[in-house]
Amino acid sequence: MQRLLEAVEFRNPSRAREDIARLGGGIPERITARIQSLLASVPDPDEALHFLERLRRDCPAAFNRISSSPAALRCLITIFSYSRFLSETLLQRPEWLLQAAGAADLHKVLSAEEFAESLARFRAAESASLPAPVMLARYRRRQLMRILLRDVMGLASLPDITGELSNLADAILDFAYHQVRRQVAARHGEPSCIAADGQRRPCGFAVIALGKLGGQELNYSSDIDLMFVYSANGETTGPDPITNKEFFKKVANQYTELLSTYSADGSCYRVDLRLRPDGRLGEVCISLEGAQHYYQERARDWEKQMLIKGRACAGDLALGRDLLEFVEPLIYSSTLDFRAVEAVSEARERISEKLAAKRGHPGVDVKLMPGGIRDIEFLVQCLQRLHGGREAWVRHGGTMFALSRVHDKNLLSAGEYSRLSSAYQFLRHIEHRLQFYDDRQTHTLPTSPEELDVLARKMPLESGEPLTAESLEVRLEQHLGNVREMYARVIQARKPMYYSLSDGEDGADRWQPMDLDMPASPSGSLSRFMDERAPRLAATLARVKINRGRERFEHFLEDLFADQEWLARLDADSALVESVVDIFEHSQYFGDQILRHPDLLAELASAAAPPAEGIDSSAALRGFFRRRMFRIQCDSLRGPAPIFETLERTSDLADAVLSAAYGIALAEAPAPANSVYVPAQQMMVISLGRLGMREFDLASDADLIFVIPDEDAAEQVFWTAVAERMINVISAYTGDGIMFTVDTRLRPNGREGALVQPEAAYREYFAKHAEAWEGIAYMKSRAVAGDLERATDFLHRLQEVDWRRYGQGGRSRQELAQMRARVEKEQGTRNPLKAAAGGYYDIDFALMYLRLKGAGIFYKVLNTPARINVIEQMGHLEREDADFLRDAAVFYRAIDHGLRVSSGYAGGHLPTSPSQSEMLAELVRRWTPDHLHDQRLDLKLGEIRQKTRAFFNRVFGS
Repeated sequence: MQRLLEAVEFRNPSRAREDIARLGGGIPERITARIQSLLASVPDPDEALHFLERLRRDCPAAFNRISSSPAALRCLITIFSYSRFLSETLLQRPEWLLQAAGAADLHKVLSAEEFAESLARFRAAESASLPAPVMLARYRRRQLMRILLRDVMGLASLPDITGELSNLADAILDFAYHQVRRQVAARHGEPSCIAADGQRRPCGFAVIALGKLGGQELNYSSDIDLMFVYSANGETTGPDPITNKEFFKKVANQYTELLSTYSADGSCYRVDLRLRPDGRLGEVCISLEGAQHYYQERARDWEKQMLIKGRACAGDLALGRDLLEFVEPLIYSSTLDFRAVEAVSEARERISEKLAAKRGHPGVDVKLMPGGIRDIEFLVQCLQRLHGGREAWVRHGGTMFALSRVHDKNLLSAGEYSRLSSAYQFLRHIEHRLQFYDDRQTHTLPTSPEELDVLARKMPLESGEPLTAESLEVRLEQHLGNVREMYARVIQARKPMYYSLSDGEDGADRWQPMDLDMPASPSGSLSRFMDERAPRLAATLARVKINRGRERFEHFLEDLFADQEWLARLDADSALVESVVDIFEHSQYFGDQILRHPDLLAELASAAAPPAEGIDSSAALRGFFRRRMFRIQCDSLRGPAPIFETLERTSDLADAVLSAAYGIALAEAPAPANSVYVPAQQMMVISLGRLGMREFDLASDADLIFVIPDEDAAEQVFWTAVAERMINVISAYTGDGIMFTVDTRLRPNGREGALVQPEAAYREYFAKHAEAWEGIAYMKSRAVAGDLERATDFLHRLQEVDWRRYGQGGRSRQELAQMRARVEKEQGTRNPLKAAAGGYYDIDFALMYLRLKGAGIFYKVLNTPARINVIEQMGHLEREDADFLRDAAVFYRAIDHGLRVSSGYAGGHLPTSPSQSEMLAELVRRWTPDHLHDQRLDLKLGEIRQKTRAFFNRVFGS
């Protein structure tokens, strides 16, 4: 126990000794050492040890179960250190901790739909007879525990956390609404109204979220601002009929009461309805027509402004969207009208008055202080209102997303965007840590130096080092000062500056500020300017064709005029101009990338690819990934590169990112519990699926597993922290999006299995428990990071286990056929290019089965064409079938690649728009052989699908 005391600094040493003594009796040494290491890594070890002692005293069986699981113990001590109210909850329900620690969804953002499914399961498990306010409050607490773990363990970014808190609220709000509506309808019948077509229809009711919930940026302990709208007037159809207005007034009041009712498990949400039409004096709910009339005729400017964050979140979502679409033109100016700015300033003055009234509290309010969260939100809304009329792209309810989009359109410089974004995230992290300690809506820093120091240690690491009270205050004042300065400067500037060329007094050309009166077309002043300043560029543009990407390309030209260096380079290089035009014409996604990051043009002009060496931070890695991905995909767009060569280059990029992320995660992970253990490259990171086959593409997920040598199994907790950090480095959402998503569900026991497992666990699982499809999935696997040599040998031995179980006598054929049928049923409609009859999965499943029929030969890497070649050489494919499969694989991958390149995400359907269909056909022709161009794209696809399914049926005997 003395080692434990020496390892951890406590605020109250005497009490700590007493607690450790009570905690330590009979605890195995290995668990004591584990507790020692974990306590040394949390921000408030004194608090954590206090709750550990209570858990062992009050729930000894639960303490023993949790402490025997490294992952569960780590989660327990984390919660005990960060949140008092969740710690008290776990003392009552410790089984929640074991379930959370073992759940695979700890590494992913849950949607509102997934929360709704989880809530339904929770309700069934907890007993449907439990009062609704208790059940909902209890469910919220359980999910807050999971979200907090993702937050403080570095498994999610700020937008992930606020998004999940909002998705959780959406699920609870929708469940509560339907429950209340059923109760009221049971007495009065269903409300109905006369629709536009003259028919009587059921009357809908929409819950519209405003404020942080509307922007999907909810806090841990926020009020939720709501507004209620129903379709139209009428009456109910039951034996005790009432008007629709009366019906929905009952629903609204009971709904608000249900959400706000306090129980032993707390309440769900404090509901604020003061932002509804006419505020406190208005009806609790209003008809769609009444709301439209209010916002058209009587709403004050700030009332329209707050609807920037409006979002239909429960009930009749279409009805809510109807109102918001009606109001949207009233929110955004069509010109740069400074009256919108004045409205924001007036609202800010009201907040300053509110702050002055509460200044009796000595702490710093990170929300309402000048330069605080509210100032950033108002500044962003100001820019949205000024420019949203002409730039619909900036219209978004979320502050972080809107800030990013304002920067996209050059309405903020890169430096301004960086300072505002950094300040907002820093302040929101403080706000969250203040609120999740006691589930209390507070934004005020503690005044006690000890409490401030604990708060500082709870903040995310900066440069790998925890903050102190002093450094927290310094960073806070820097951020507040930056925001105050920018607020004054941007608001007072009133509108952004654009530039034109004029003669200076010395006769030389000068860039001068001008109003944005330039027409958004290559004609007029824009065309004349090009003729004068870049005649060769103008000539090139007159020669090339651009239709689909014209609008974005014109934005690019407008931005280009402020950069004389690039204007000159493009004027001198017609081939480069043609490449840029081709990108805007065929890829909305990469056109937007150029607008957002003009420095990417250097990748097109440079002969050398950017180096991968020397990357030691997440930000540097994201920049490297963005540049290299842009270069690879633009090379694919510009030239007739074979599709599988492009996929190999993208796979190489993913490998480089994973290797760098491994190094970053290793450097940032807490020290191992064993002080003599030296971590290096022991962990093996293995990819499966598309990356395992070297067929990774833009917007692909990376299927990864994490394996450690059996002799390193004692350090499983340490390597789990490394793997978690690695996943977060790769897939955390930032203002630039994510690099790619990581999926870890292919590990033994899937979501229920530990994230990091030793080799022996894999061997035992695949020898005794794995289903055929699991074993066969590992035929598409390879080492990508860590100990590559050992990982390759591990996969070789694992594949031998697969062949012994599934490769003898074709025993896996029936299981594979059943699995394929299930995939077709579940995914075929949603993703016909892959999962429907004759889709790409038919090829994939057939090739996996045919490889199993062959001898147990291990190949480190085999993409689809290489698999076809090997199977043909084994004698399991006729030449005619092999030739067809090679063509079909190229054709499918080319379509998939074209959909990704044009939009930035994977699509499962051919486009329905003639323009998009034509663009996709143009791209597919670039990457496929001439003999596949004999028909229209959709007709050729139909032919290949038919032949693919016929081949699949021959292989599986169906």
